[in-house]
Amino acid sequence: MASTIQIRVDDELKEKSDQLFRDLGTDTTSAIRMFLTQAVANNGVPFEIKRTIRNPYVVMPEEELFAKLEKSKRAAERGNYKSADAVVSKMREKY
Repeated sequence: MASTIQIRVDDELKEKSDQLFRDLGTDTTSAIRMFLTQAVANNGVPFEIKRTIRNPYVVMPEEELFAKLEKSKRAAERGNYKSADAVVSKMREKY
């Protein structure tokens, strides 16, 4: 027996995904079936899901930290800087 799954998506997303899957030689229904098959085979979502906004509290590699500090130093020397209060206020708004 086969089951039916119904989902609602934005018209633009549907059109773009339909075109993408046609270009790949399949259709959206088959692509969704492939996704579900891979999810079951992988015992989870078959691709990485992550936030697009970097968490500023995550430890970064030392090289990256020094590069950012050097960039900030050059910007400050040009007079391009913000007060600590402004930075803390902005962080509180975001996080």
